[in-house]
Amino acid sequence: MKTSVNPVNAGSMADIAFLLLIFFLVSTTIQNDVGINQKLPARCEGDCTGNIKENNILEISLNKMNQVMVKGKIIPFQELKEALITFVDNNKDKSCTYCNGKSIKTLSDHPTKAVISLKTDRETSYKTFVTVQNILAGGYNELRNTYALKIYDKGLEDLNEKELKEVQKAYPKVISEAEVN
Repeated sequence: MKTSVNPVNAGSMADIAFLLLIFFLVSTTIQNDVGINQKLPARCEGDCTGNIKENNILEISLNKMNQVMVKGKIIPFQELKEALITFVDNNKDKSCTYCNGKSIKTLSDHPTKAVISLKTDRETSYKTFVTVQNILAGGYNELRNTYALKIYDKGLEDLNEKELKEVQKAYPKVISEAEVN
């Protein structure tokens, strides 16, 4: 006796697979990559060719061997934060009433005039670049925290918005980034 097998109707299988695909596409969340959170400077109005005195620029370079150089001299990463603080808080022109610097003639005139020039080689690793960015941010945070403790008798995390803006105005973070071939 011969038995006949009824064929399975698979016409709706493609529809079900398509609906499942659409469901998973719609319900899946895709994580965004996290980068370095920085605020871009405001658009310059008027004369934007401001001349900056040589002593107000701290040149930091990252070479292709992932070494950090400050003013052409290779230094360990551990010394970068102190070099930044010494440079920014210098008070060469002695007009800063809140600075703790030693007024060294080759360093910045005032914290509001200090500019950090960060130059990276094309082959510098991303990890090194982020490490240097973190060190620079840590240096500015230390300066700002010292100022907040001196002026408001409280740390950065305890300041209100108005006080925080005042602290940021006293120690503005001005970093110029460039890639060197």
